[in-house]
Amino acid sequence: QVQLVESGGGLVQAGGSLRLSCAASGSIIRINAMGWYRQAPGKERELVATITSGGYTNYVDSAKVRFTISRDNAKNTVYLQINSLKSEDTAVYYCYARVYARIGILAPDRFDDYWGQGTQVTVSS
Repeated sequence: QVQLVESGGGLVQAGGSLRLSCAASGSIIRINAMGWYRQAPGKERELVATITSGGYTNYVDSAKVRFTISRDNAKNTVYLQINSLKSEDTAVYYCYARVYARIGILAPDRFDDYWGQGTQVTVSS
């Protein structure tokens, strides 16, 4: 009922920039928070950045300088701007959202966690 679709990934040279987008759609009442995770080859998935509906942000230490998370609440969309890309940024980036949504006409509305399918970011050096 709720879907997250990422876009904006691709192959970029080291030092370049990317802006990832994630649009949520479905029976959304409100989105409490959205964020980005990433998973590099052979590594576990890690949190990169989150942003609440009120604009509070949180970054992993390695992302504080070069990464910027932002949102457009009207479009239910979250963005991740990545500058000065490095080879270690290569990963599949996953969008996350904590959504208060309508599950069904006879079921109570509730918060649930949703994940996108991921978008590949590859940095060539």
